[in-house]
Amino acid sequence: MAPRARELTPDRSARHLFGSEMRRLREQAGMSLESLAGVVRYAKSSLARYETADAMIPPDLAERLDAAFGTDGLFVKLYGLARNEIHPDQFRRLMELERRARLIQQYTGQLVPGLVQTEAYARALFEIHNPKARQDEIEELVTARMSRQALLLADPAPDLFLILDEAVLRRSFGGPAVMRAQLARLLDLTLTPTSVVQVLPFEHGGHALAGGSLRLMTLDNGAQVAYEESIATGTLMEDPAAVTPRLRSYDLLRACALSPKDTAAFIRSTMEALP
Repeated sequence: MAPRARELTPDRSARHLFGSEMRRLREQAGMSLESLAGVVRYAKSSLARYETADAMIPPDLAERLDAAFGTDGLFVKLYGLARNEIHPDQFRRLMELERRARLIQQYTGQLVPGLVQTEAYARALFEIHNPKARQDEIEELVTARMSRQALLLADPAPDLFLILDEAVLRRSFGGPAVMRAQLARLLDLTLTPTSVVQVLPFEHGGHALAGGSLRLMTLDNGAQVAYEESIATGTLMEDPAAVTPRLRSYDLLRACALSPKDTAAFIRSTMEALP
């Protein structure tokens, strides 16, 4: 006798509603989890966890479910709501603005920016940040971070300009193989139609943005916002009086950073130096 399916709670959250609708439409179509897995090309065990809201929904599953069930964007809309639920409230406004950004400029002094992290690099960061976390909790955070990167594939995609302190390239997370793949990802973005990456070498010395990270975004309506982040806190600024001096600091730093061509050579040399 087949085990009884767990009772779902669609009123608990958007993620629970997503799973409940997924099960309802699957059963309405007379499909087992195994048969649905063959259609959407996801493991049966993964689909079971999405139905019960035990795991964060991956970015591409919503469109596959809409195609499988002919639901005209239902799952895409539910995913849009569920995607925000894994992030703390104070970051939701930032994420909303990020999705509206036409230009993203960012300086980081220690870590690769989340928008361009590889899965393995992100996983290593989360494991170091919370070594007591369960693996499923780590994977949920990784999925959420990867889902943010979908905005770089939007049409039109925002322009992305990054200034990375040399420490970002030198500080290893996850070991040589993980860092080699992460550096290769940065190398691919060094100079493209929508991205520029520049390295600020140690020899530059001190500067106004040392000690944290800064993200500047120009939105679809022309407004500019800034987000400063330290180890555990962040501050979102939408007042032009606060944003303008940070734009100036960023522009001064960009003028001192390596050119994209020299940055590419620097990244290659760093990759070659890895064990």
